[in-house]
Amino acid sequence: MAIRFFKAATPGTRHGSVLDFSEITSKKPEKSLTSWWSRSKGRNNRGIITSRHRGGGHKRLYRDIDFGRTKVNIPAKVTAIEYDPNRNSRIALVSYQDGEKRYILHPVGLQIGDTIIASPEAPISVGNCLPLVNIPLGTEVHNVELHPGSGGQLVRAAGTVAQIVAKEGNWVTLRLPSGEVRLVSQNCWATIGRVGNIEAFNLTLGKAGRKRWLGRRPHVRGSAMNPVDHPHGGGEGRAPIGRSRPVSPWGKPALGAKTRKRQKFSSALIIQRRK
Repeated sequence: MAIRFFKAATPGTRHGSVLDFSEITSKKPEKSLTSWWSRSKGRNNRGIITSRHRGGGHKRLYRDIDFGRTKVNIPAKVTAIEYDPNRNSRIALVSYQDGEKRYILHPVGLQIGDTIIASPEAPISVGNCLPLVNIPLGTEVHNVELHPGSGGQLVRAAGTVAQIVAKEGNWVTLRLPSGEVRLVSQNCWATIGRVGNIEAFNLTLGKAGRKRWLGRRPHVRGSAMNPVDHPHGGGEGRAPIGRSRPVSPWGKPALGAKTRKRQKFSSALIIQRRK
């Protein structure tokens, strides 16, 4: 999928770009696989803002994605490739032989009319889903389970891919898109191929309004505030932050501080940290 650039007709279109949507084959989603969804807009159950700069945005219907690929040993045919407003990757509508329809993440190379299957003995081809123990070394995979039966949780963003590096005992070593190398149970399932819509990360919004459409509110720099509002605020003119490192509005370390728990149980499974 290519990127389309606007002519500089307005200040907003001068630097803006959009995807050309050439892969999309259906304009309306499958009604039985959609549901109404109210986003939290950065608030908790009491209505208190717990995540700043969220809110607004266009209405969205939620598409029910089959991350678990629970229909085993039943072939399915790809009938449509659709846009999903809730993720930056495309989704594919598949129809199983028993008549049921489901959405899956659309991988690179999967075309209309292709047949896919989730099975321990499935062939190693794009879109098929099978346990990691049955996938050869060096194979590129996505939608990887963290725990057997939990459904795909890793490697689901547009253009991302993980690679099987090694197998030893009951564990498979994966190199994740972040650069992290970690162990995953050999009984976890994964889908063959790379997630589609690779150019999604090269888009330029071009104007603040497009950010608002996506549900993001304005972000104000701490150095532009008063001392009562932010630790970086105050001073005469453009003053430095006056601290050894950047901090959050509540004085906690920010911009690069590690927040992962030191005693997290899964730390033993991480061979190499992400960069």
